Amino acid sequence: MVPGTLDVKGTKILAKSLFKELRGNGYSANQILSLSTELIDLVTQDLKHPILEEAGAALQPAAKGDWRAAL
Repeated sequence: MVPGTLDVKGTKILAKSLFKELRGNGYSANQILSLSTELIDLVTQDLKHPILEEAGAALQPAAKGDWRAAL
Protein backbone atom coordinates (compact mmCIF):
# COMPACT_ATOMS: atom_id res chain seq x y z
CA MET A 1 0.00 0.00 0.00
CA VAL A 2 1.38 3.40 -0.98
CA PRO A 3 1.17 5.96 1.88
CA GLY A 4 -0.30 8.61 -0.42
CA THR A 5 -3.27 6.39 -1.19
CA LEU A 6 -4.26 5.57 2.39
CA ASP A 7 -7.93 6.20 3.01
CA VAL A 8 -9.57 6.72 6.40
CA LYS A 9 -10.02 2.99 6.96
CA GLY A 10 -6.43 2.28 5.94
CA THR A 11 -5.15 4.98 8.27
CA LYS A 12 -7.11 3.52 11.20
CA ILE A 13 -5.76 0.04 10.47
CA LEU A 14 -2.19 1.38 10.30
CA ALA A 15 -2.61 3.29 13.57
CA LYS A 16 -4.07 0.26 15.35
CA SER A 17 -1.29 -1.97 14.03
CA LEU A 18 1.40 0.48 15.15
CA PHE A 19 -0.24 0.83 18.57
CA LYS A 20 -0.40 -2.97 19.02
CA GLU A 21 3.24 -3.30 17.94
CA LEU A 22 4.41 -0.64 20.38
CA ARG A 23 2.38 -2.04 23.29
CA GLY A 24 3.60 -5.54 22.43
CA ASN A 25 7.18 -4.29 22.67
CA GLY A 26 6.69 -2.85 26.14
CA TYR A 27 5.90 0.80 25.44
CA SER A 28 3.62 2.39 28.04
CA ALA A 29 0.53 4.41 27.15
CA ASN A 30 2.40 7.59 28.18
CA GLN A 31 5.33 6.73 25.91
CA ILE A 32 2.98 6.17 22.97
CA LEU A 33 1.23 9.45 23.71
CA SER A 34 4.59 11.22 23.77
CA LEU A 35 5.52 9.65 20.43
CA SER A 36 2.17 10.77 19.01
CA THR A 37 2.80 14.32 20.22
CA GLU A 38 6.21 14.34 18.55
CA LEU A 39 4.68 13.11 15.28
CA ILE A 40 2.02 15.83 15.40
CA ASP A 41 4.74 18.43 16.03
CA LEU A 42 6.74 17.19 13.04
CA VAL A 43 3.69 17.28 10.76
CA THR A 44 2.86 20.78 12.00
CA GLN A 45 6.41 21.94 11.28
CA ASP A 46 6.26 20.34 7.83
CA LEU A 47 2.98 22.14 7.07
CA LYS A 48 4.56 25.45 8.08
CA HIS A 49 7.76 24.76 6.10
CA PRO A 50 6.91 22.33 3.28
CA ILE A 51 10.41 22.38 1.81
CA LEU A 52 12.27 19.56 3.52
CA GLU A 53 15.30 20.63 5.48
CA GLU A 54 18.14 18.34 6.42
CA ALA A 55 16.90 15.21 8.18
CA GLY A 56 18.57 16.22 11.45
CA ALA A 57 16.89 19.61 11.52
CA ALA A 58 13.45 18.03 11.90
CA LEU A 59 14.66 16.01 14.86
CA GLN A 60 16.02 18.88 16.97
CA PRO A 61 15.54 18.53 20.74
CA ALA A 62 12.49 20.26 22.20
CA ALA A 63 12.87 23.85 23.33
CA LYS A 64 13.38 24.63 27.01
CA GLY A 65 10.08 24.77 28.86
CA ASP A 66 8.41 22.32 26.51
CA TRP A 67 5.90 20.13 28.34
CA ARG A 68 6.36 16.89 26.41
CA ALA A 69 7.12 13.79 28.45
CA ALA A 70 10.31 11.85 27.76
CA LEU A 71 10.13 8.32 26.40
